[in-house]
Parts: sequence; C-alpha cells; structure tokens
Amino acid sequence: MPDTVWILGGYQSDFARNWSRAGQGFAELTGEVVRGTLDDAGLAPSDIDVIHVGNAFGQLFTGQGQLGGMPATVEPELWEVPSARHEAACASGGVAALAAMADIESGRYDCALVLGLELERTVPGDLAAGHLGAAAWVGHEGQDAKFMWPHMFSALADEYDRRYGLDDAHLRAVAELNFRNARANPNAQTRGWTFTEASFAADDEANPVVEGRLRRTDCSQITDGGAGVVLAGERFLARHPELARDGRLARVLGWGHRTVGLPLAMKLERSRDEPYTLPHVRNAVLDAFSRAGVDGVDDLDGIETHDCFTMSQYAAIDHFGITGPGESWKAVENGDLEIGGRIPVNPSGGLIGGGHPVGATGVRMLLDAARQVTGRAGDYQVEGARRFGALNIGGSTTTTVSFVVGSG
Repeated sequence: MPDTVWILGGYQSDFARNWSRAGQGFAELTGEVVRGTLDDAGLAPSDIDVIHVGNAFGQLFTGQGQLGGMPATVEPELWEVPSARHEAACASGGVAALAAMADIESGRYDCALVLGLELERTVPGDLAAGHLGAAAWVGHEGQDAKFMWPHMFSALADEYDRRYGLDDAHLRAVAELNFRNARANPNAQTRGWTFTEASFAADDEANPVVEGRLRRTDCSQITDGGAGVVLAGERFLARHPELARDGRLARVLGWGHRTVGLPLAMKLERSRDEPYTLPHVRNAVLDAFSRAGVDGVDDLDGIETHDCFTMSQYAAIDHFGITGPGESWKAVENGDLEIGGRIPVNPSGGLIGGGHPVGATGVRMLLDAARQVTGRAGDYQVEGARRFGALNIGGSTTTTVSFVVGSG
C-alpha cells in the first residue's frame, strides 16, 4: 500500500501585497514562504528531502525561469536538496503537490517541501492578460478576445445556458459570497475592498462588462503571492513523533488528476451527449472520492474550489455533486454554499475574493483545506470540519487536480 501522506504545516503570504511595487521579486517571496512554511511545520531545512515548486508564468512576468533553484538560492541549507518546477497553468500548484506525494508514496523521499509561487503585478493589466493567455491553445482559440480567460469562461457560461439555462444573477451571487467570505481572511487580496449592491448587478458603471456575459466582479484578480506546505510519510513521523501533537496534522485522504486537450471547444464537443459539461472534471472529483473512501459530497464538510471566474465555481458545484448536472443554481439560492450551510464552498474567499497568484493557488487550497480540518482556519473556520475537498484547474479545465483532506 502507498505511504500515507501527512500535511505537517504550511504558510501563505499576504495576497494583497504588491511585491514589484516594493522592489522585491522571487527571491524575497520564496524566502518568506520557505521560512514561514518550515516554521509552521516545526522543521529545519535539513529535514527536507525534496522540493517541488509550482509556477506557471515566471519567465513571462519576470524573465526568471529555473525556479526549482530558487529555494537553495535564498536558503543555503537547502543546497543539494533535489528540486523541480512544475507548470500546468493554474493547476501548477496542484501538480507540484501530486509530484511530492508520489515521491513520498513510492518511498523515494520521506519529507517534501511544496511551494507555489507567482508574481503577476510586474506589468500593466492588458499585458498580464496576454501572458495568461499562453495557457490556451495559442493561435487557435480566442484570437479576437481582448481578455482570453473571461472570454473562455463566458463561452462556458453560454454552453451551460444552451444546455440547461443559466441566469446571470446566480453568477453574481457567487461573486458576492466569495468577496464576503474574504473579509474574514487576513491574507485575502480583497479583504478591505468596498462594494455596493450595484457591484453585483448588471450595472455598466459599477460592474462593467469584461468579456461576453462576464463582468468585473465575476473575475479573480491579478495577484502576487506564494503558499507552501510540508508533506511527509509515516517513516518521517515515526522518526519525529513530537510532530503528531495536539491534533494539528492533516492527511491527504484521496486525490484525482485528469488532463485533456487544450481547446475549450473540443472539450464541449466531446461532452455534448454527456450529462456533465466537463466529464473529466467530474471524474477527477470521483477519483479523489474513491481513493478517500468517500461516498459523495455530503461526506465532506466544505470545499475550496477554483473560482478563477464565477462560472468555474458555478460548474464546480454540480461537478462535485452538490446538485444534479446543470442545477447549480439551486445550491446558490438555498444557502447550501454559505459557511454554516450544507456544504460551505470557498470559506477563504476563494480566488475571486482571496486572490489568484496562478502557480500558488493549488498549494493555497491544500493549505486551507488542512487548516480547516485541524481547526486552524481562524475567522473563516467551518465549525467541526473533519473532511474538506479541493479542486484546482488549469486553463479551460485542461488540467484538473482534486484532493480530499482529512484530520489526523
């Protein structure tokens, strides 16, 4: 049997911080996240056997590649520790975590440092949007769009509308929930932002159209930031029994990972006769449930999901099984997604409220899930949480990574 993978601790930077404006870059970001992650786990650099770094767009935004070498650059005690960078667009952090888990489960290494790092506020917004478009099928889709990803997820909304019907008011309600949840998160990018009712309405001044049917508050933000976790196996814990204290350890109960082709149109064409619009996303979730021994979404106490746009969260609702296919609106209307509801979704504020430093998002989700099940989520804690799901997607769901995290 594969080794159990434990989450020993972790750290998230303040996603409201503009590192470039402060004259700082990947070295400073990496140093802060490495130190914070190790301190929270109660470990020294010498305890780390291997490092996996999730980063999507380092070269495009900063010119810096080879980010697997940055931890040893800023922390000399990590010199000679094997390290690699992973790129899977917005799922880069999830893929980095999966690679670390595979190292532990195989017995190759016992303790892994997983980092998600991204700097995006180095260039003007229009240029940033162009850089992010590299995760689509370049030259084959979205050529006429000013903003690639709002355009793509507006197209997904149109497809939902065609298949099932879609009221844009339900997308606005998803945005309002995530921004509201973010107010309680001390690391959320938008925690201090001010909104009015018009911010979540079809108001062209307060909430202007970005692309298609998506408006400003339907979109996550350009964000700088990093997150880290330490993953370890049973052999490591046997050598360090002092770490299994006070019920603060979480473990990865299950995972799913599916990859499909780049174009959104190809995905939608292949699923035209399927009950789910994105069956590979549904299958990744079911894989995580199966490996975790979870019968369904009602065995979870909450979810951190990928809301790069309100439409991606709307799709996640039915693909997790909170509702039937195309019926996500029911969970939006009846309060199921609220903290205190049937299945709280994005109590952290998610990507829309919390921020979306692309390569860090998957690691941040894993960290938030671990904090929830160990009672360490602070003011956005879901009371009594014992099992949490996470869904991290890259591109138009080209790469999908799902986790179920439980208390120790």
